[in-house]
Amino acid sequence: AKRPHGESMTLLTITQTPPTHATPATHHRPDGPNGPTGPAGPLPAPAEHSPTVTDLVRLLFEGDDHDRVHAPWRELITDESFRHKEGLSPAEQAALSYERLRAVNRRLERAEDLARDPRLLAALHEWAAIVHGGGGLCTLASIHYNLFLGSLLDHQDGPPRDLTEFTTLARTGTFLCTELAHGNDAAALQTTAEYDPTTGGFTLHTPHTGAQKFMPNTSPTGGPKSAVVAARLLVDGEDQGVFLFLTPLSDAHGTLPGIRVRRLPYRAGAPVDHCLTAFDHVPLPRSALLEAGHGRLTHDGTFTSSLGNRRKRFLQSIARVTTGKLCMSGAAVGATRAALTIAVRYAHHRHISGPRAGEQVPLHAHRTHHSRLLHALATAYAMTFLHRTVTARWADHTPDERPDIERLVAITKGWITWQARTLTTEARERCGAHALFSVNGLADFPQYTEGTITAEGDNLVIWAKAASEMLFGHNTTPPPHTTPPAQQDLTDTAFLRELLNHAQTIWQTRARTALRNGPSGDPLARWNNASTPALRMIETHARLQAADAFIQATQHTTNPTAHTLLTQLCRLFLLDQLNDYTGDLLATNHLTTTHVLNLPHTTNETLHTLTPHTTTLTNAFHLPTPYLAAIPLTTPDHLEQFDHLIPHNNENIENTHTH
Repeated sequence: AKRPHGESMTLLTITQTPPTHATPATHHRPDGPNGPTGPAGPLPAPAEHSPTVTDLVRLLFEGDDHDRVHAPWRELITDESFRHKEGLSPAEQAALSYERLRAVNRRLERAEDLARDPRLLAALHEWAAIVHGGGGLCTLASIHYNLFLGSLLDHQDGPPRDLTEFTTLARTGTFLCTELAHGNDAAALQTTAEYDPTTGGFTLHTPHTGAQKFMPNTSPTGGPKSAVVAARLLVDGEDQGVFLFLTPLSDAHGTLPGIRVRRLPYRAGAPVDHCLTAFDHVPLPRSALLEAGHGRLTHDGTFTSSLGNRRKRFLQSIARVTTGKLCMSGAAVGATRAALTIAVRYAHHRHISGPRAGEQVPLHAHRTHHSRLLHALATAYAMTFLHRTVTARWADHTPDERPDIERLVAITKGWITWQARTLTTEARERCGAHALFSVNGLADFPQYTEGTITAEGDNLVIWAKAASEMLFGHNTTPPPHTTPPAQQDLTDTAFLRELLNHAQTIWQTRARTALRNGPSGDPLARWNNASTPALRMIETHARLQAADAFIQATQHTTNPTAHTLLTQLCRLFLLDQLNDYTGDLLATNHLTTTHVLNLPHTTNETLHTLTPHTTTLTNAFHLPTPYLAAIPLTTPDHLEQFDHLIPHNNENIENTHTH
């Protein structure tokens, strides 16, 4: 098989076999009359398209909706401006992130459509996250299109606002909610917007140090900016809860009067201009308040709301964080797939000494190496299918379904981003010291996924909230076994899924018992008593949701080989998940001693079956050839590529003495 070049941006331009062509590559290879050319002339055409990979791509990337949802962003990152740039300062990296945001905006017919479409918005994050410095673009895009523009669109109460300066990026939008002293308890934030009956407007103010807005991108970098600021609405001295206020922050000459912006220290993983921002009695017009049913002011200053609870008003004001959670999950999924693709390709290209004298074998030949990648691939497929399922449910939900879907989005975000941190670190480690250099595409992924774990709600906090809601509000009781466990086989995916469901019930029962046995009259102590098993229940629930999404996708394969591969990979995923529950399942008679003893063997046999197909499985991640070609580790001539990157004027730099 030859290394593919010149891939177009269509669904079917995929190759199944690993690249083995050893022609030295360059970063700026011009196209000849017969296609891409190398130093020795025209390169071989891409290998025959694989029906197996094509079917896997269809399942992983939205099927018939691929061209609308994924193709624009996949094509965008092939542009030279998205390649690795060595030696940029933090300020230059932040400026580059804004340039890339404008590149995104130029591809849009209507920026409002991106803000309104969770599938399209999450897909942007999947692809943007994988390029060097892509964490900065993801951060800016999530803030501008989702939190800022989306909030304005969701609060269209009264005459429509003119959004042209925001949709054209004449002004970049940002979102100011978190405060220095209020992160996950943002409902208790203390920035105030006091209604002024004489002007009909508001006075925006930061009352003390802890109320400064923490981490928004509010510096002059990127041009003039406006924000939606979360502030406590005060009417006649009465606190009506937290609402959003549209606030200009800067113009072409800098920060506006009454607004203080100070840059925070450099943050690795997402190069943007994080700042502390404060307001000193800044006057705002009446139109600054983002109104809707959860809160309005009449012309005479009377406050009305369909919600009597201030906390509910706050949650309604910042409802866009749910779509933000999907975006963070999408970025984590994209980074994971890219990291594993790089690691698998390197495992085939990197050769080491074999067991016989003079023999060379690829890293991939060792079970100690490829098994870790296969376990990671099984999880990455589950992450992708879960994200597709949950995004579709959020995009199509009815008002009655909203609370349950919001909770599922939060649980999914926690599970996916935690998996991404583990798997991107694994991929980095499997490529050794070479992967510590950003040019090889892996070093930045673990740092960026740390941000997704915290953004839009810390994972542990949103899981604790979900656990408290599901402790008694969710029925996990599975139906009784239709076949006795002793007659079930560990190769049966349906049986493995049933076991995972039983594990969920076990941990819910434990959490309920712990809550009831907690000290009466002390709600915090009772919750502390139940929180550990309750969080384990949520973790198991997340695993089960991922397994269900995986099983559902497997049932929609049209290619027999793809179906076999997905079935085996799904089995591996389920076997991995069940490792943590074997004692519980054995004690409750859902597993037998024979099952427990055979679990390592079944896992090893599944790994053996999947080992020849790691490249097929990663080719289905659909990464464009120009992206991969710019990463030395992905090519057979990775040593020459890496050497070529080092400037010649650095050669023998240590040899400065005259002999």
